[in-house]
Amino acid sequence: MAQQAHKDHKARQAHQAWVVSSSDVGTRLDVLVAGADIGLSRSQSRQLIANGQITVGGQPRKPGYLVRTDDRIVVEGRPAVAPVRAEAEDLPLDALYEDEVLVAINKAPGMVVHPAPGRWHGTLVNALLHRWGRLPADETERPGIVHRLDRDTSGVIVVARTQQALEHLARQFQRRTVAKRYLAIVRGIVRQDEFVIDAVVGRHPTDRKRMSTRTRRGRDAVTRVVVRERFRHATLVEAQPKTGRTHQIRVHLAARGHPVVGDRVYGRSRVARSVDLGRQALHAASLAVDHPTGGERVTIEAPLWPDMVSLLTRLRAEAGG
Repeated sequence: MAQQAHKDHKARQAHQAWVVSSSDVGTRLDVLVAGADIGLSRSQSRQLIANGQITVGGQPRKPGYLVRTDDRIVVEGRPAVAPVRAEAEDLPLDALYEDEVLVAINKAPGMVVHPAPGRWHGTLVNALLHRWGRLPADETERPGIVHRLDRDTSGVIVVARTQQALEHLARQFQRRTVAKRYLAIVRGIVRQDEFVIDAVVGRHPTDRKRMSTRTRRGRDAVTRVVVRERFRHATLVEAQPKTGRTHQIRVHLAARGHPVVGDRVYGRSRVARSVDLGRQALHAASLAVDHPTGGERVTIEAPLWPDMVSLLTRLRAEAGG
């Protein structure tokens, strides 16, 4: 009897369900689960969400999903492994902005944003913890992080220093009120001066590591593109994503026949050495958010990294010749 009671208790622990109350509306899903007093940290809740073991109304959601009134949350099972805690490391950082609740970094190309299996050190998060100490959700592998840039994409990324700022910024990204502007050097001559790419983005039908506009389950994605400068075999464009899908700008530009220079995933054919960069020529040039406490609009700009400056110099010289 005692053994059966123990099994029943473990089963109840492995299955939790409740309905969102009005006081929790607008909270991130991972934050809500971690604060629900069911023995899960935020990193553990994110792990279960990623595994599809936490659903909302019977459907899987992202960790940043903002819960609504009467949403039914169901948690099935427990994490398979203990959460990983990021460690502080003394790494160089190019800080663009800093106050009590918010910092912005001009992320270096080649730097991963947060630790993950196979890469626990040398990331932006490791450097942030060394410079600023404790960050919100500090028990996870991605404290303070509300958005990401690809490893080889350089440019501005904002980081929250308080839990309030983390949740405030997350809501802005969720509601698409953040204004993002990227600079990209793409292959070929883009003829139109300005255009909008409105094409769904989802997993590639045969290569699960890639995204594609030709997908069975795509999500809406919109990117405004403006030509800034044309060269002999390449074009400098400004890309303004209105949505935030994985690899969105790279996928959209490649779909239009102008992949980002140096993109080994979406622009696989070889290019001339004069227009090669050794990484994708994509830079997050500016980001505008509402300040988490003051409410004023804050626009942060990140200068190009030297490798993209050098490439532009070569392209201009080639075009002038």
